[in-house]
Amino acid sequence: MSSTPDIPNIGIPQAPATARVMATIPHYTGAERERVIGRIKHLLTAKDAVLVAHYYTDGDLQMLADQTGGFVSDSLEMARFGNRHPASTLVVAGVRFMGETAKILNPEKRVLMPTLEATCSLDIGCPAKEFKAFCDAHPERTVVVYANTSAEVKARADWVVTSSIALKVAKFLHDTGEKIIWAPDRHLGRYIQKETGADMLLWQASCVVHDEFRAEALFRLKQKHPDAGVLVHPESPEGVIEMADVVGSTTQLIKATTRLTNPEFIVATDNGIFYKMKEVAPGKKFIEAPTGGAGATCTSCAHCPWMAMNGLHNLLGVLETGEHEIHVDEAIRVQALRSTQRMIDFANGLNQGRHKQTD
Repeated sequence: MSSTPDIPNIGIPQAPATARVMATIPHYTGAERERVIGRIKHLLTAKDAVLVAHYYTDGDLQMLADQTGGFVSDSLEMARFGNRHPASTLVVAGVRFMGETAKILNPEKRVLMPTLEATCSLDIGCPAKEFKAFCDAHPERTVVVYANTSAEVKARADWVVTSSIALKVAKFLHDTGEKIIWAPDRHLGRYIQKETGADMLLWQASCVVHDEFRAEALFRLKQKHPDAGVLVHPESPEGVIEMADVVGSTTQLIKATTRLTNPEFIVATDNGIFYKMKEVAPGKKFIEAPTGGAGATCTSCAHCPWMAMNGLHNLLGVLETGEHEIHVDEAIRVQALRSTQRMIDFANGLNQGRHKQTD
């Protein structure tokens, strides 16, 4: 069963157009850019702060994180890095749920973000009140939520997962006889359900970036680039996933560019990932999967409008002012920690050779 009539019809969240967002972001060049970067590096040291950035953020932010002892990765590894790093301040360049996750795991640390306006359509599309009511209507099911959700939704969940670990957790639960409520991304949920055979009720939200990729247009593009490998994030529609050579998380897709011998790749995820792909596979060509075709709006045009809000200007601003601090209600944090820590413990178990039945 992929859906159920009592799932609330939340509708598709309205997202700002990425092009309009990017038009408002200051872009520094030359000596001014070097001055701003130098000032940010100084403040990170002076404030005992470390920069953690997602693969979808601006390349300058990813470069700064790499150069200053910070970290660039997917949301699972961002959470793990922030948890073990000794800095007293975590600066999280990404979207709000990532900052909340850092605070859930690190209540003693100050967590700052370049902007608090950067949210996620999956987070918006799974409001806590409606989700709690849905879970209460199915008390026999284990609640598994994607990391792209609010702290309050995580507090209601039994498990938090990211795309890098979702399949393994779902198979583990299925193998132990558990029935699942999955939220919020319907495409990722359907993919997991198909791959594992798990009994899942799927919340009906989607990512404004990945939902725009179109299978027919991808097929035509592939015909023009027959030697290209197709790399797809599982938040994409089913028809796009079916055309993939590799389906996986951002980290898994980046690794595929070095593992596969294709000279070029068509990539169905946020184009912010190209910065790291070009870094690890400099001799290869990367092409955006098409977001045009029937039903497409190209609101995001393969780049998240909220990720685009992160830039050098507001990274410098938050380090100078200490504004944009993330706070999570302590009672909610404690409950959300339980499901989030379960994910981290499971991932650690995989690395140590446990849960082999989920491989």
